[in-house]
This record gives sequence, structure tokens and C-alpha cells, in this order.
Amino acid sequence: MPSAVGLNTLSDMRVFDMIVDERHRAADLLDGLTAEQLRRPSLCAGWTVHDVAAHLTTYLRFGQLKIYAAIVTTGADFDRFNLRLTRRAARLPIEEIVATLRRHAGSRTTIPRSGYDPVLTDVLLHDLDMRVPLNIARDIPEERLRVAFRHLTDQPSPGYTMGDRLHGLRLEATDTGWTHGSGPVVRGRAEALLLGIGGRPWAFDQLTGDGLALLRTRVQDRTRPGTIRRLMAPLRVLASPPPRDRRSRDAGVPKAR
Repeated sequence: MPSAVGLNTLSDMRVFDMIVDERHRAADLLDGLTAEQLRRPSLCAGWTVHDVAAHLTTYLRFGQLKIYAAIVTTGADFDRFNLRLTRRAARLPIEEIVATLRRHAGSRTTIPRSGYDPVLTDVLLHDLDMRVPLNIARDIPEERLRVAFRHLTDQPSPGYTMGDRLHGLRLEATDTGWTHGSGPVVRGRAEALLLGIGGRPWAFDQLTGDGLALLRTRVQDRTRPGTIRRLMAPLRVLASPPPRDRRSRDAGVPKAR
């Protein structure tokens, strides 16, 4: 993990540029995997590494149309819709999946009116979903992790179904100095902390603190929201003002709290 940067530092790389780079990195990772590695279970329950790779391609083309289709056809049940799209994409050989990732790495599809932060967050989480079980480490630039932390803790997009998972907890990344919230503490290295608040049970053995048991319980006991609650989440996003400049949003380091 790179050393921490100053809390007031601003990145000169746009979040969109980070997304493009992360997609190319994912393609490079997948291009070198064996058939056995692709069959290995990922950190996403029920998905192999191959399945996660396929998922990364599902919204690269006609993505916003698919998002609206999910709202209409499944009552905004993005888990079910993502499963449907991923199963279809996973029928393709890894060579085609890699080629699609590279060819459409510059896709500008975002969740409507949400900017690029949720897209980068999704790509980072899934990169770790594949790398951790494969034991293939990398140094993720801290500014990218902080974009993901900021998104999941401040105003996560509807697809993450965070609910009150983090309510009343203090989060501390021991290697970057990043903190959020107040209350019983959950602490650990930034990558493990991101996976934990992102709902990956693997992370809980890598974290410590008085609040860990509560976070674990909230993740494991997550209740799927009903149709009305699911529909209200994207409607709130659509009714909110869009980011100031969706195409060139900086990855400014959030202030410590």
C-alpha cells in the first residue's frame, strides 16, 4: 500500500481516468489466469473469478438503458438483474471478456445523476474480489480507495443497498489515516476495511475493534428491502442535483472525520 498522502492533497487524475486504468488493469490480470484460477470462488458469494470478470463487462454498453430496465422490470431489484446479466455474460470465454473490457474501457456509463464515484467503487471492489482469493496482491493508489470510501460512507448509490450498515460506527484505516463516523471502532488496513463495509465476510477476520461484531451482524443479517423501498432509492437519486461536472470530477481526498 502506498504511503498516506496529505489530507488536503488533490489528485490531478480524474475519477473517469482512474476507471479506465482500473479496467485495463483488470483485463491484464485476467489475461494471465489459468482455467483453474478462473474457476476459483471469488469473494462475491456464488460467483467464480470468471463470473466477476463477466460482471465487469455487463454495463459497458447501453448501460443506462439497462439500469432503467432493471428499475422497470424488477422493481429496482439490482441484485436479481445483475445476476441475470452476469449469467449471460459468463457464457463467453475469458478471451472475449478481456477483449470487451479493453475495447470499452472508456465507457462513460454511470448510474443516472450519480457521477463516476460509484463506478470506480464497483470496479475496485470487484478487482479485490478476484485478487484476494487468487493471492495476487497490488498496491491500489490511496486516492482511489478514498473515492470508494467516500462514496460508500457519504451517499452510496442504490445498487449497494448499504442501509444503516455503518450507522453509529467509527471506521479507521490503519495504513492511510482515513476515518469516518463515531461510535464503536472498526479498524484495519484500507483494502480490508473497504471490503468489510462493502459486505464481504472475508474481511472480518482481517479487521478488529469493538464495533466489528456489530458490522458483521449487520452484513450477515442484511434484509432485502421491499419493492417500495427499492424503488424509492433510485427515485431519490434521480430527483437530486447531479454532480457539478460529471465528466471531469476530481478525486479530492475527503477530509478526515
